[in-house]
Amino acid sequence: MHMSKALVLVAGLALAACSRGNAPAAGGSAPSAVIVTTTVIEPSPWVDTIEAIGTSRAREAVTLTAKITETVRKVNFVDGQRVAAGDVLVELTSGQQVAGLAEAQATWRDAERLLKRNEDLVRQGTISRQVFDTAQANHDSSKARVDVLRAQLADRVVTAPFAGVLGLRQVSVGSLVTPGTVITTLDDIDVVNVDFALPERHLAALAPGQAVVAHSDAYPGRRFEGRVMSLDARIDPVTRAFKVRAEIPNADHALRAGMLLGIEVLRPERSVVAVPEIAIVQVGTDSFVFRVDGEDKVARVKVALGARRRGQVEVVEGLDAGTRIVVDGTVKLRDGVKIAEAVATRS
Repeated sequence: MHMSKALVLVAGLALAACSRGNAPAAGGSAPSAVIVTTTVIEPSPWVDTIEAIGTSRAREAVTLTAKITETVRKVNFVDGQRVAAGDVLVELTSGQQVAGLAEAQATWRDAERLLKRNEDLVRQGTISRQVFDTAQANHDSSKARVDVLRAQLADRVVTAPFAGVLGLRQVSVGSLVTPGTVITTLDDIDVVNVDFALPERHLAALAPGQAVVAHSDAYPGRRFEGRVMSLDARIDPVTRAFKVRAEIPNADHALRAGMLLGIEVLRPERSVVAVPEIAIVQVGTDSFVFRVDGEDKVARVKVALGARRRGQVEVVEGLDAGTRIVVDGTVKLRDGVKIAEAVATRS
């Protein structure tokens, strides 16, 4: 019995000692403030983007082929050469047609002299009108023969229909070509077109002339700026998407036809209240920030978020411009906590 009383006495003394140890000392300091980083929210310019994937195409593109069956006499280009409109690229054998043209031209010139002579004679009444008509028919027939041979010679010369860059050569001197035989390709890539598809919900947000920015994995970090040229007149009834064509200047020919490009369509600039993404505290589906008052105390405020870009997020509701919020150190905060040694920045 005496032993039980002794144990109870010892336990009571221990509890009393603990209570005295936990009690704040008279004149003691308050808990230290939490060190955080803050910023003052200000309106900032914001450009919304619509993202898509597109394929580049040459502004003008053609596959050059032979028109007739003949052997190649001369090749006047090399792979990848830049050519001007009208440059002769390939010449086919044409000796027979050249000789025939010379003969036809001589006949035509003789018929033309005879026609002029007969014109004077028919006016003088020296010859009949029938003789003059015969001379006229011979002249016209000779001229037609010259035109035919000139056309045949033109078919034996392959020229560039427009200025551009040639592809790989597919023929050699002495090759026998037939109609449709591929000689090379020609692309005008001073400006490239980019075709891409967007969901129909974006139809009202697009118009010709809007700025676009293209990105390619071949050129990390480089931006290719252009503009929207046209929108397709139809919506695909299966995918509910419409096609857009943009035009991108390509003076250095960095972009080639057929490349896969990431596209950003830039919408008109607007002013928004935006905060750094790290300032957002996510609790379930709700988003919060910690607002700082004039006494350096924080309060958790619910906000509604909008668009995001490069570490920034738009605040649609819950914050006004000029509000000071905590950016870094939110994990250590709760309502009413005082902050200290905050490094203030401007948003």
